[in-house]
Amino acid sequence: MALISLYGVIGNPIAHSLSPVMHNAAFAATGYAAHFSAFQVEDLESAMIGMRALGIAGLSVTLPHKTKVMEYLDWIDEQALKISAVNTVVNRQGRLCGYNTDAAGALAALQEKVELAGRRVLILGAGGAARALVYGVVKAGGRVAIVNRSAERGAVLAKEFGAQYLAFSEIENFQAEVLVNTTSLGMAPESKQIPVSPALLKPSIVVMDIVYNPLKTKLLEAAERCGAVTIDGLEMFIGQGALQFEMWTGQRAPLKVMRQAVLNQLSVVSSQ
Repeated sequence: MALISLYGVIGNPIAHSLSPVMHNAAFAATGYAAHFSAFQVEDLESAMIGMRALGIAGLSVTLPHKTKVMEYLDWIDEQALKISAVNTVVNRQGRLCGYNTDAAGALAALQEKVELAGRRVLILGAGGAARALVYGVVKAGGRVAIVNRSAERGAVLAKEFGAQYLAFSEIENFQAEVLVNTTSLGMAPESKQIPVSPALLKPSIVVMDIVYNPLKTKLLEAAERCGAVTIDGLEMFIGQGALQFEMWTGQRAPLKVMRQAVLNQLSVVSSQ
């Protein structure tokens, strides 16, 4: 009997994650002998020791572990080092290697709708996903401003990447052309929350929310009502997941299958 490789996503909380649905569909479609599970992790050090001991082949890393996990890896990709966040771990014969696929996934989703060079881009949040977005948008030539509940954390991130830090009271003066929410505000089960006042949204702005459950967050609903261009979290989620799949398996990711599996599950969830 052939061994099945084990993969998973670690985070806290993690029950909302659709990574298992997406990756198990991809494994099935390609015939890759693997299974993907979700693990709620509070003790990260023990979890990484367990990854080595059990021979888990790869991990997706989500909130709140994307930066802390770097302490337990043997090698980290240069881009992930610059971002200071890892969302993908590959186990190469006991050597744990860290990567960041968030930046590429987010940029691909954004650049389908807007040219970033020279644009004023407002990023909400200062966590691992925000770091990836700030890094990618600055590299693409965007003028980035960061807003975060913790002013100190937001200001540190802004300084690190040559961006600007704004207080919430200063958002309107920035006149953002692109707004990206990287926080968990609006994510199921707290889906009624919205990270900024709808009054700040305008028809000329492009609004992206990296939350994908629900697919249409309160932020995106408000943006649609005012006539703004919107980008939901699905494309970033699928994009970063496809890169993960290819790193883990060496095979081309079945994008259509992955996207449809997630959409099907979101449809089930929304009907309950």
